Amino acid sequence: MEELLIVTTGGTIDKTYFDDKSDFQVGDPQIGRMLSELDVAFRFRVIPILRKDSLHLDDDDRELVRATIAAQPTRHVLVTHGTDTMVETARVLATLADRTIVLTGALSPARFRGSDAEFNIGTAVGAVQSLPPGTYIAMNGRVWDPARVRKNVEANRFEAID
Repeated sequence: MEELLIVTTGGTIDKTYFDDKSDFQVGDPQIGRMLSELDVAFRFRVIPILRKDSLHLDDDDRELVRATIAAQPTRHVLVTHGTDTMVETARVLATLADRTIVLTGALSPARFRGSDAEFNIGTAVGAVQSLPPGTYIAMNGRVWDPARVRKNVEANRFEAID
């Protein structure tokens, strides 16, 4: 892998808590800071294109993600994304057959102690380097085919579709 392209769309992984508003807002992308602090042994470039909760992403946003990736020469792509509509975006990105694209996110903000963000990012980084071209989702310690996975909202995890 010459370089890892990272495209950020927002989602829980980048959320921060605002005491004065008593709610969460999507903040700056966290992945570049995290990878720099970990002193990873590969080059990466972060393109932040959206700062939205995935429930607010629409078809135009998904096309923007697809077009942004398509316009880059990089063949290894990691997308940080909210978990609620990650599968829908992955299915759109599956049209980019000449690249290995892995989407990941977090069920709690990266800034929080005990967040699954670093683990999911680590899984995604390993997956994007070792899998053949295609589009995948890396969540909960597994790598999923977007056509065969769903988010179980009640259990707050991803699971296979039979």
